[in-house]
Amino acid sequence: MSVTIGTPLKKALEQEMKQIKIAVFSDSYCPYTSGVVHSIETFKAELEALGHDIYIFAPSYPNWKASEEKVFRFFSVPAPTNRDFSLAIPFDRRLKKIFRIWQPDIIHVHSPFILGRLGAKYARALKVPLVFTFHTLYEEYVHYFPFARMITKKFTRLIARNFCNRCDLVIAPTEAIKKYLQEIGVRVPVESIPTGIKIEEFSFSDRNWLRRRYQIPAQDKILLFVGRLGQEKNIDFLLESYFKVNKELPGTRLILVGGGPEEQSLKKRVTQEGLLENVIFTGKIPKEEVAKYYAGADLFVFASVTETQGLVIAEAKAAGLPVVAVKAFGVSEMVVDGKDGLLTRLNLEDFARKILLLLNNDGLRENFALWARKNAKEKLSSRNCAVRLLEGYQTLLKLRSLDMQITLPPDRELS
Repeated sequence: MSVTIGTPLKKALEQEMKQIKIAVFSDSYCPYTSGVVHSIETFKAELEALGHDIYIFAPSYPNWKASEEKVFRFFSVPAPTNRDFSLAIPFDRRLKKIFRIWQPDIIHVHSPFILGRLGAKYARALKVPLVFTFHTLYEEYVHYFPFARMITKKFTRLIARNFCNRCDLVIAPTEAIKKYLQEIGVRVPVESIPTGIKIEEFSFSDRNWLRRRYQIPAQDKILLFVGRLGQEKNIDFLLESYFKVNKELPGTRLILVGGGPEEQSLKKRVTQEGLLENVIFTGKIPKEEVAKYYAGADLFVFASVTETQGLVIAEAKAAGLPVVAVKAFGVSEMVVDGKDGLLTRLNLEDFARKILLLLNNDGLRENFALWARKNAKEKLSSRNCAVRLLEGYQTLLKLRSLDMQITLPPDRELS
């Protein structure tokens, strides 16, 4: 089913595709902040701009009231291990009425769990294609379970594989994740389609805003991380690497943008090292302000080994920020090693050494910055990624239509 889409075909698809009604089921949505939510919002905006119709089915959140068109909120309860995350109760009598009136052409789910399974149920009932985006290496999040983690890891992988094989199409953010899914036994079609970004949103021009905001001297170098401060992001490794860097370049600062369950323990570790003034914890910040942080930094650092894509790397590159990252899964495809960033082994010395290489070489760093912008614009445009997703939808709808024609009796076909 894989098709290389050139510019003429993209334009034709954008202009000639009939409106597609897409029901999106997700176990997280606004106001929760995550890569999954960002992906849904990005594709929704682009698909609607191309004339298609999206209906979101998602959990409700405490104290969140917003004017939302075509967003269905399920009654939900806070997750016991993360109070910011809501668990939807997947029952509501209004659903059947909604689907009877608003008849979807495609159901696209973003989780193999609660609402993903509900979406799969309705796809079967309505006889429409089921698409699943594999956003997360779920087995790498078993540290949130209090016991039997090895068994849980194997069971989680089994759940993900079996759910994928119930779908008509699985979307993987990178080729590395596509290969991983095929290796664990996914047999349905898998397409590699990244979540794109709106390049223009990361063109903030005031390079000194960040230094003014935190009173950082002009000669100091700034390392930046953006993401959830959770165990899966490997922030401990990042901190230990930074401690090594700071011994070589004492004026270096590390800014951690985001909040999460590990924040207090990370602050304690920084305090023990006597570097609380050098490591800045911003907490959660509004999404529209993130571009200001990218614009003012010298280098983006990322140590997670569980990413299916690493969307923040794309954002950093769009802002012209070179990257040093651990080479693992989706991240390995987000950084063009030696061109717009450097990939490292999961090794403190290697990671710190490559950070120092770029911090000590302004010319190399500036050249990487130019390539970062260029590569982000060419490969990660949200419009281009949305058109690729639409091509996948259209293929499924054509196959479903053909299958229905073949299975119908000839006399019924003509009636």
